[in-house]
Amino acid sequence: MSADGATLTDDLLEAARAWLAQDPDGQTRDELRALISRTEEADAAAAAELANRFSQRLAFGTAGLRGALGAGPNRMNRVLVAQAAAGLAAFLRERADDGDAPSVVIGYDGRRNSDVFARDSAEIFAGAGLHAILLPRMLPTPVLAFAVRHLGASAGVMVTASHNPPDDNGYKVYLGGDDDGAQIVSPSDSSIAAHIQRIADTTELGELPRSVGYSNADESLVEAYVAATAAVSPAPAGADGLRWVYTAMHGVGWETLSRIVESAGYPAPIPVEAQLHPDGAFPTVAFPNPEEPGALDLAYETARESSADLIIANDPDADRLAVAIPDASANGGWRMLSGNDVGLLLGWRAARAAVDEHGVPRDPSASLACSLVSSPGLGRIAEHYGLGFHETLTGFKWISRAPGLVYGYEEALGYLVNPGTVRDKDGISAAIAMLGLVGQAREDGRTIADVLAEFRETFGAFASDQISIRVDDVAEIAAMMAALRDDLPQTVGGVAASQVDDLRDGLGDLPPGDVLRFSLEDGSRLIVRPSGTEPKLKLYLDVRAATEKKARKRLAELAAGAREMLDAVR
Repeated sequence: MSADGATLTDDLLEAARAWLAQDPDGQTRDELRALISRTEEADAAAAAELANRFSQRLAFGTAGLRGALGAGPNRMNRVLVAQAAAGLAAFLRERADDGDAPSVVIGYDGRRNSDVFARDSAEIFAGAGLHAILLPRMLPTPVLAFAVRHLGASAGVMVTASHNPPDDNGYKVYLGGDDDGAQIVSPSDSSIAAHIQRIADTTELGELPRSVGYSNADESLVEAYVAATAAVSPAPAGADGLRWVYTAMHGVGWETLSRIVESAGYPAPIPVEAQLHPDGAFPTVAFPNPEEPGALDLAYETARESSADLIIANDPDADRLAVAIPDASANGGWRMLSGNDVGLLLGWRAARAAVDEHGVPRDPSASLACSLVSSPGLGRIAEHYGLGFHETLTGFKWISRAPGLVYGYEEALGYLVNPGTVRDKDGISAAIAMLGLVGQAREDGRTIADVLAEFRETFGAFASDQISIRVDDVAEIAAMMAALRDDLPQTVGGVAASQVDDLRDGLGDLPPGDVLRFSLEDGSRLIVRPSGTEPKLKLYLDVRAATEKKARKRLAELAAGAREMLDAVR
């Protein structure tokens, strides 16, 4: 090993030993101790792993923190979470302008260490002089988002990695006050990150003050969420006799959803028993994400056995919703609706509710909003009903801030149907809204497939698809985006681009984002962006045609062209 290499390894070992000295978790201490020992014995693989963990820090951004569990600053663990909590506490105290102690509510899901991270955070918030409120048990992310507004809290923290792989966890931050319970955006994220870094650089974990003087939220908070969400769509007469299957995907959605279903008057679902209760190992799925291949296989099996009319699925923290319907042409007789299918149906529902019997908006400022990678069909709905429309960067931290919002969605199975109570995507309230649509269709003697056909007749056939390129090294994504920008393609699949937008420096009302948007001469669209939560490059494809058959044909052609474009820069 060169002198420089030896020095680098010595520096990493010194950092690892310092981390080990303050780590309160026996499991991560043992893991790190073994890694240090192997590195000292010149194990190259161990040295590389140590470098990965200690040569950089898990970045705190507008998605908070999210990463694999393990020891070191580039992993999710008790040291990192404690530093994040202390940094957030310092930010909230700096932000307070009334002299009163800020308040923060903390929630957690069923992932490994979620409860530990939540209690550590509550103790550090309380130790910093904040009024800390811990939710009474593991609960869905939407309950935490609701709690921030319901309690008038200064901030909220949800410990979850949503639908990420089993070994991940995360730390999602919401702000009260002027932010009205929405997730953080710039410049709050960078300010919080600076406080976290200062604490990590200057303060040992044992020096951070702690207190068990935090509060436990009363059950009445959950009851308030249940009541508000049941009111989203009380069961219509057509819901009687509805046979529907539900899976919680080994997450925390079932207990809360079942109470709301009963309160709203819907028949109880047929549960996918193997996936109904929280299990952070997610034993029946490779990825606990309803969008991933195979994730709904048990739900399909249950639906076939029970001759169900509908499948409803939540992701593990229940902020996303998936819907599947019977389809004789599909393999296995069931078809999962796309996020855009569901998003447009719920948007149509919201638009009709926003106008009076004469078709005039009840509130002139009422608007629909979606992320720029979601179907342009929502804009067509807004235009049809005389509502405002806003296109935002991806993420509900942006969608939830749209002026006059009555409904928002993004194609990644996220829907905001009750912005008056929850300022974030909510897979439970969206499920109730969807059950209401199904019940109403049944009352009229129709199915959701019939409603989709009516939508196409009214607004045109919109078809969307997504191509995801998963990589081992996120640097590959940056390289592909740079290569595209260096030589912007002017055609995709033989169709010329009428406009190419690079959002790196912002565009109109859109803030800066790592996004390329290709608008093609035939009206189709291709958007390229890195995933904000996973090591993926994502391509979003949208077309509109007179019929579904023509839209599907054009979509296949656009997908082939998009793959060719990407192959040229890989």
